[in-house]
Amino acid sequence: MMEKLLNTLKIDALVVGGGIAGMQSALDLADQGYQVAMVEKEASIGGKMIALSKVFPTLDCCSCITTPKMSAVAHHENIHLFTYCEVQEVEENGYGFKTTVLQKPRYLDADACTGCRMCEYACPIDLRNPFDLNMGATRAVRVPFSTAVPQIAVMDMENCILCGKCEKACPVGCIDFSQQPKLFTLQTDTVILATGFETTPRNAKKEYGAGKSHNVIDGLMMERLLAPTGPYGRILRPGDGKEPDSIAYVQCAGSRDQTLGVEYCSRVCCMYAIKQAMLISGSLPLADITIYYMDIRAFGKGYEQFFQTAKAMGVEFVRGKVAQITQDEHQNPVVKLEAIDNGAKIVDRTHDMVVLSVGMLPSYDTVPVYLIPAGDDGFIYVPEPNSAPCVTDREGIFVTGAAAGPMDIVDSIVMAGAAAMESAAYMAEKREQAEVSERAEEPEMEVAHV
Repeated sequence: MMEKLLNTLKIDALVVGGGIAGMQSALDLADQGYQVAMVEKEASIGGKMIALSKVFPTLDCCSCITTPKMSAVAHHENIHLFTYCEVQEVEENGYGFKTTVLQKPRYLDADACTGCRMCEYACPIDLRNPFDLNMGATRAVRVPFSTAVPQIAVMDMENCILCGKCEKACPVGCIDFSQQPKLFTLQTDTVILATGFETTPRNAKKEYGAGKSHNVIDGLMMERLLAPTGPYGRILRPGDGKEPDSIAYVQCAGSRDQTLGVEYCSRVCCMYAIKQAMLISGSLPLADITIYYMDIRAFGKGYEQFFQTAKAMGVEFVRGKVAQITQDEHQNPVVKLEAIDNGAKIVDRTHDMVVLSVGMLPSYDTVPVYLIPAGDDGFIYVPEPNSAPCVTDREGIFVTGAAAGPMDIVDSIVMAGAAAMESAAYMAEKREQAEVSERAEEPEMEVAHV
């Protein structure tokens, strides 16, 4: 059952996506005085970045960078935040864009919720925590994570047993099991798409055994293990809880692979693997760390030095293509590869844990909703990527961040500023044209002669 369409809210700009690129674009526009609506499909803004440990090559804390931006977005007087919402349709009219948005039910009164988490403490149902990529535990009703913005709980009704304990524990009585999805509309002059990315599935390459071995994980899972708010508080093998003595990285495990339909380089995989290897060296100084690679692509400012520093710290780089990953009787992954620098010999090497450096994929198909074609790589098509990297082929709709293609955090933030500038310039030009038209339509006044 769907509740009736609510009244249309008129806003200057719509930003779709609450990751680092979307937040930066929204803040840049809001600081110029524009009214901005931000629509985020998850229960909290922050995107992928809030789940990471540190950024490369500076090794600054991701949460220390992202959390203040999340707070700035939530408290900015010109930004209207709509979390746990999904865009259903964008239609162009004579005033700009009319966007239909679905508000998914949290099964509680979001305005009344104080984020006290008493409902979460009272809930008897333990579930795998999606924020920790199913390595940690959470409850059927919970605040998404400790630094979530907004600090409002959300209920997983599929796993709720309707015991009523959360309802009794809530001090403000905001639990509402009967809540239904709602539709509302936004009327805006412009739209910025900051829909981000998803990673290549960990088990996409069956020969790497990620679906069978619990100790073959992906890069985002290692980020959660390294993060201060991670599921275990330290690096442990998910398979048996053992502290690993030998960790291997397999590069290009979800990119540059025709068999997966992902022929492009995802740009960030080499650098995040090197970053994680350096962090592991600090956390587990006696552990052996190996990176199996075809070629290292350290293209950004300070990236090559970052790579050289990792080698100086003792991280082993082995040039070769991994063909298969199996598992021995002790649940240890066994890597079979062609070692190019060793006369192209086929060798088997055993490790305690293997991390697959998965690549970037488009977050979702923008064609049916936004009527914007995708490029050959599946990301949003940009006609002039060199001169106008944020301008799509649909006038008034702009793109930023990884929605346009694989890029790192630095490039996403820079592109977010560019998208805000393009959007502001478009709105200024549109309003100037409207003023000129209004003046042209005004009747001429007769001048009285004395």
